[in-house]
Amino acid sequence: MIKIFEGDITSLQLEEGAIVNAANEMLFHGGGVARAIANACGKTLIDESRDIIRKKGRLKTAEAVFTSAGKLKEKGIKYVIHVVGPRGTDEKLLEESIKNVFELAKKLKVKTIALPAVSCGIFGFDKKLGSEIIFNAAKNYEKDFKEIYLVSIDNDIIGYWRELAGVFEDD
Repeated sequence: MIKIFEGDITSLQLEEGAIVNAANEMLFHGGGVARAIANACGKTLIDESRDIIRKKGRLKTAEAVFTSAGKLKEKGIKYVIHVVGPRGTDEKLLEESIKNVFELAKKLKVKTIALPAVSCGIFGFDKKLGSEIIFNAAKNYEKDFKEIYLVSIDNDIIGYWRELAGVFEDD
């Protein structure tokens, strides 16, 4: 089941879940969704992110990795999946990014997952097109999860998702 949630991704209560971080190549959690997630998770997420970079080096566009969820475990969130979305509007790379998120979530055996509008903020991806790509990917993976949350604080993105889902108010 796909649910559309307008608000802070870290405020969700999930069942054996994962939240997705729209990350940069160095897993530096400096602003936006990444900062909110880092603040909510605490030092564990920052330490694990540094370890990943120390071992792997810079992440590539569309690459997905995970850390534990630190303090968010209290809300049923087991993992944070970090994905580097494309800068600018590259449809194939965003499709690959979101596919990699869902495939990693399946390997981690999470029941619920919450995704922001990856690349549709400071990375400059066209909001309407990006929303459609993310929604379509969620539809393709819907059978693999109990719930998929599409999460944003951006009214335009929420509107696009609601239109695609055929709903015009919160569940």
